Amino acid sequence: MVRRRIAALAISGIAAIGVVGPAGASAEPAPAPADPMASKSDGPTIYGHRGASGYRPEHTLVSYALAARMGADYIETDLVPTKDGELVARHENEISGTTDVEEHPEFADRKTTKTVDGEEVTGWFTEDFTLAELKTLRAKERLPELRPHNTLYDGRYEIPTLQEILELREGLSRDLNREIGIAPETKHPTYFRNLKRPIEPGLVRALNENGLNKEDSKVLVQSFEVGNLRGLDDWLNVDLVQLTLADGAPYDFVESGDPRTYADLVTPKGLREVAGYADVLGPEKDQVIPRDDKGFLTEPTSLVDDAHAAGLTVVPFTFRNENEFLPGDYVSSDDPAAYGDAFAEYQRFFATGIDGIFSDNPDTAVEARAETR
Repeated sequence: MVRRRIAALAISGIAAIGVVGPAGASAEPAPAPADPMASKSDGPTIYGHRGASGYRPEHTLVSYALAARMGADYIETDLVPTKDGELVARHENEISGTTDVEEHPEFADRKTTKTVDGEEVTGWFTEDFTLAELKTLRAKERLPELRPHNTLYDGRYEIPTLQEILELREGLSRDLNREIGIAPETKHPTYFRNLKRPIEPGLVRALNENGLNKEDSKVLVQSFEVGNLRGLDDWLNVDLVQLTLADGAPYDFVESGDPRTYADLVTPKGLREVAGYADVLGPEKDQVIPRDDKGFLTEPTSLVDDAHAAGLTVVPFTFRNENEFLPGDYVSSDDPAAYGDAFAEYQRFFATGIDGIFSDNPDTAVEARAETR
């Protein structure tokens, strides 16, 4: 199995995890998990969304490790390519919001404007940096106004590669004595294919080299597009996840002139078509229980039952503790950064029969699941 350099990471059972930051920074221990054994309970599967991104800068090794230690069954990672073809974890290929790239004068001339999935975006893009260059950057909190405590960890952690994440997953599985799954998402596949930097070959190669391209592997590969999932269905033996939004359409449909939208994909007919190439539906949670014009939950749609009838499991996104993201039913105050009654939201959604959830706060999700036992 091909092994690449992994960022300094010490895993010692469930006692401590330390990650080395910039030169001279001391290792920072992650807190103990709420209850790792809770992850073995019956009930919806918990996916640590971008790791434990409610507590650490997203898509860092320490965020993924913390999610597993909190009891998440899977760690979720978004993948984008570098200039030299490596796959790294960032929610977007534009990285000014999640790294300190603006503080690096040597990269000032890399700032540019590009059109990504039909929208103009200005900033710095992973495809314009080699892996070695990206490794000189450090991650920062994406939502500092909502998660000011996370800014304490700004500047400490590298951008991880897919291989480093897979090695971390293997070590965590061994040391926590349970299999930790991984759910990589292919970001903007049409955009990167047009740049002749497709994501899919590197992902397939990594899963093959790490012995994970098997039906019984705890791996789910996600996409908001359709064509690349259909292609991956020929190359992968793992489960595939069709992600959908409450509005809009898959960008590969838009580019090809296909008039179908996400709304078409989640009709009974559309779901049967999705089940022909995917195993899981990952809807935006408003597609499961919509909100009214004041932000309060209404009645559940038939989506969960319709997806189950088509043979798909259902894992909606994204659950978060802050008032900013909660439905009006569970908001605690006018402070958008304060926590609301996230437990009540989980229970409302669990009652629809969903099979899992993507959460920025895996410990909250695990505790909410335990209440359903």
